[in-house]
This record gives sequence, structure tokens and C-alpha cells, in this order.
Amino acid sequence: MKVTVDEDRCRGHGVCCAVSPEVFDLSDDGYAVAEQPDVPRQFEQSARTAAMSCPERAITLD
Repeated sequence: MKVTVDEDRCRGHGVCCAVSPEVFDLSDDGYAVAEQPDVPRQFEQSARTAAMSCPERAITLD
């Protein structure tokens, strides 16, 4: 699974980082970034939960 964060939609709420810190982190500007764009199998469920929890719907999973 691949994960991307839409930089234009992200507002830096940090929910994804709280839900899936293995996959997401905050940039120096305070916006989410995918630290692991190719999500390891063991973190797929937490990445899905993070995507569903994003208030801006800025996370895409492929």
C-alpha cells in the first residue's frame, strides 16, 4: 500500500501522527508527511485509520 498526503488540503491537525506515528510525521512547518510512503504490511490498518480520521481528508491510500 502507498500513502500520500495532499499538501494543499493538510492543515496540520496531527491526527494522523497520533493514530499512526510509524507512518506519519509533522514537517518543520507543522504539516503531515508520509515518512513511509510504502506502508509496511503491519502498519496498513493504522494508516487506514489515520486516513479515515483526517478532518481534511488529505490522506490518500493506493
